Amino acid sequence: MKLKSVNPFTGEVNAEFDTLSDEACRQAVLRSREAFKKWRKLSVSDRVKPVAKLASILRQKKREYGRITTVEMGKPIRDAMGEVEKCALLCDYYHQNAEKFLAGEAIDTGAAKSYVAFEPLGVIFGIMPWNFPFWQVARWAVPTLAAGNVCLLKHASNVPITAIEIEKIFREAGFPEHVFQTLLIDSKGAERLIDQDVVDGVSLTGSVAAGSKVAELAGKNLKKVVLELGGSDPFMVLEDADLDRAALAAVRSRMANAGQSCIAAKRLIVKESVSEAFREKFVDVLNGIKIGDPMDEATDLGPVARQEFLETLDKQLEDALKKGARVYRGPEPPNQGYFFQPVILTGLTEEMRVWKEEVFGPIATLITVRSEEEMIRIANETEFGLGAAIWTRDIRAGERLAGEIDAGFVAINGMVKSDPRLPFGGVKKSGFGRELSHFGLKEFVNIKTVVING
Repeated sequence: MKLKSVNPFTGEVNAEFDTLSDEACRQAVLRSREAFKKWRKLSVSDRVKPVAKLASILRQKKREYGRITTVEMGKPIRDAMGEVEKCALLCDYYHQNAEKFLAGEAIDTGAAKSYVAFEPLGVIFGIMPWNFPFWQVARWAVPTLAAGNVCLLKHASNVPITAIEIEKIFREAGFPEHVFQTLLIDSKGAERLIDQDVVDGVSLTGSVAAGSKVAELAGKNLKKVVLELGGSDPFMVLEDADLDRAALAAVRSRMANAGQSCIAAKRLIVKESVSEAFREKFVDVLNGIKIGDPMDEATDLGPVARQEFLETLDKQLEDALKKGARVYRGPEPPNQGYFFQPVILTGLTEEMRVWKEEVFGPIATLITVRSEEEMIRIANETEFGLGAAIWTRDIRAGERLAGEIDAGFVAINGMVKSDPRLPFGGVKKSGFGRELSHFGLKEFVNIKTVVING
């Protein structure tokens, strides 16, 4: 089988790669296990030295790496370079804090000495998505390596150039050979790895279906797993909200990365008294964005990553319109490339697909509610629980409302966005476990208790 990289703007094939044979994959795993024996023995301060170099390389070459992202999955170059810069910030954070976070914790038990140590698990297998192809890998790999583990990466099949380049970056930064390896394998190859006694933990960012399969295999083989899955985030606008700020944030959140983000504002839930005014402001902002060539630094909205995604979006939109939804359209897209015209839908009902499903593209949905109770019910009426946003001038009311929402992250008067300093993850079918902050650093460690009785 071949992995094909296709430019979503031109439709041209960037490159094709053969997948690894089972034997080549087995040898890569053996190399990882050998590398782990030495890597785990280094002090945390020694393990994070190459993390500082990694940050420097990312900053120096962010245009080069941003361009790879743009030609492989269509992200506008300005945003792609911003993603690389964010990876550098993450490296700064763990370079500065990993040693402190992984220090042993003394606990008074009455024994001569009692403490907790944080030790690495071993070979951690990361299955990463295409929508943030540098960031998703960095936020998994950097803390995992700092904790003393080694990493095997199976990246999304449509970004193989990125996957290969990322391994080169880790080597250039000074990480020892085989501490970080990219495996060009398909989903079946990934399943075989998890189903064998060769990796010690799995981190997946992807669909609910993929997460369910990984959890099944990991559970059968008693492997630690972290899952960051889908989202259908509510963006709640109360009567006293600053509608101008809220509309601007809603468009940015929903349309960023062509709507291909798990934490996008997918459901705009607005109090009836301000719903029409908010919708008008949203449409005005929407029609002010630039859609076009993702290599143009002025472009706000590029193509979706793959042609088949257009078919899914078309069917979701068609279903809503057939069942009575009203559509307000944004700027016209170019004639070439995998573009989907951005829209906002109103007049939604519960039998529509866009009400029940995650919409992974530039389709915003606006739901009008009459009461706060109805707002909370609809916000939680989803199988997902990743993020949520609340807009109100009454901060105390916003905090109270945040306590009612089933989500791993709530932003008040802002967008949901990941930050190296804050834990990131969800509840319900959005997954379990956390990435980032000191919580993410300790996902793949053995929390070892040591008691000395004299």
